[in-house]
Amino acid sequence: MNTITQALEMEFTIENGSYPPDPPDDNTMTLLLQIFALIISLSGLVANIIVFWLLGFRTRRNSFSVYIFTLAGIDCLVLFLEITFLIIGYATFGHPSLYFFTVLWVFAYTTDLSILSCISIERCLCVLFPIWYRCRRPRHMSTVTCALLCILSLLLSIMHGYTCGLLYYYLDGHCKAVNFVFVAWMIFLFVVLSGSSLALLLKMFCGFHRNKLTRFCMTIVLTVLSFLLCGLPMGIQYFLITWIAYDFEILPRPWLVLLSCVNSSINPIIYFFVGSFRQRQRSLKMVLLKALQDTPEVIGAGGSSPQEAMELSGRSVV
Repeated sequence: MNTITQALEMEFTIENGSYPPDPPDDNTMTLLLQIFALIISLSGLVANIIVFWLLGFRTRRNSFSVYIFTLAGIDCLVLFLEITFLIIGYATFGHPSLYFFTVLWVFAYTTDLSILSCISIERCLCVLFPIWYRCRRPRHMSTVTCALLCILSLLLSIMHGYTCGLLYYYLDGHCKAVNFVFVAWMIFLFVVLSGSSLALLLKMFCGFHRNKLTRFCMTIVLTVLSFLLCGLPMGIQYFLITWIAYDFEILPRPWLVLLSCVNSSINPIIYFFVGSFRQRQRSLKMVLLKALQDTPEVIGAGGSSPQEAMELSGRSVV
C-alpha cells in the first residue's frame, strides 16, 4: 500500500476527529509494484549520490550546475523517504514518525518543483536576453536562490505539518487554508515551469533568430518532461485530496508511488544519456559535464572540452 498516501489518510482522518482504518492486505500486483519501486529507488539513490558528489567535489560549479547539484540532493532525500516508506512504512502504520517523514516529503517535493522552475526560467532569460543576463546577473544568484527556495519550502511544510496534525499539534480549521496556499504556490510554479519551458522551445525551434539547441537545453527539456509525467500526479493527489474527496485517486496508489520513484531516479539517467550521446567519454565526470554544456558544439572541429563548456555556460562561479 502506498505509505505516503497512508499518511494522507491519517492527516484527513485526524482532521475529521477519527482514526485511520487498519491497512488492507496487499495483493500480488501491489507487492510487485512495491518491490519494483524499491529497486528503482535504491538504484536512483546511488545515481543521485554520484551526481551530487561529482558536482559538489569534483568539478567547478557555475550558475546552472548549482541548481543541478541542489536538485540531486533533494532527489536523494525524496528517494531516501520513499525507501523508508516502502520498507518500514507498513510496519509503523500510525506511528508518529510517519507523520514527520510526510512533512519531509512535502518539503522535498515543493523544493524539487521550485528548483526546476528556477532552472527553466533562468535558462529562458539566458536565451531571450543574453547580453542582459551575462552583464547584469548577480554573481551568487544561484546559491542565494536555492537557499531561499529551500527555506521557503521548509517553512511551508512545517506550517502544513502543524496545521494538519502531522507534527504532534493540530490547529483546528487551518489545514484547508494552508493547503490552499500550497495549491496556489504549486499552480504558480507549474505555470512558470510550463511557460518558461515553452518559451525556450519556441526560441530554439521557431522565429527568425533561432538559437542552436545545446545539450543543457535538451537536459532541461527532458527533466521537465519527466517531472510533468511522473512527479506531478503525486503532487496533485496530495494537495487536492482534502478539497475533492477522501477517496479521490488520479491513479491507483501503488502506481503513484512507482511514478514518484521514477521521477526522482530518472534525472541522472537523463544527464548521462545526453552527455554520452554521440560521444565517447572515458569517465562519468566528463559525461556529466558534457550534459551541462551550454554552448553549441562545433561539428567537425571536435567542439570545446567539457570543462571549457562549463566555463562558458556560466562565467560566475555559484
